[in-house]
Amino acid sequence: MIPAMPASATTARQASVTALRFGRVAAMGAVTALILFAGVWGSWGTAQHVMLTKGREQGTIRVAHCSGDVCTGPFTPTSAGAEARRVDIARTVAVREGRTYDVVVKPGSAEVVRSGPAGVLYAWVPFGGALLLASVVVAGGLRSTRAAWVLAGAGAALLTVAFVSL
Repeated sequence: MIPAMPASATTARQASVTALRFGRVAAMGAVTALILFAGVWGSWGTAQHVMLTKGREQGTIRVAHCSGDVCTGPFTPTSAGAEARRVDIARTVAVREGRTYDVVVKPGSAEVVRSGPAGVLYAWVPFGGALLLASVVVAGGLRSTRAAWVLAGAGAALLTVAFVSL
């Protein structure tokens, strides 16, 4: 027969298990929040120009030449107060020579970002990746599989729609 543990030992063990569980949940919750915040922070640098277009120069760029990480071409304004000039756009998989794209000029520069639905979705791609990464932390660290599937589904949907729209 196994001797019974004293009540104080059982209570101390339950308290330590509870403290460890709380510590794990708090740590993994903080990591998840940090990942999601970093995704929003990474996306907002571009998304602010695409989503908050009031007062910004808008127009189109016809990509004439690409070299390295930058493509250049003539900017044709479509908004009042914008002036025609040569601008740069980041070279991505979606930017090809000879094509024309709707763009917004970043204030105080000759750099443009894509506008419209494709530009908005492309700007939020880093957040989509953060959602996928956070889903792994939520599933493994927080042991919340439903929330993890929701995060993963949202991230995969955002990345898929962004890929299809480009």
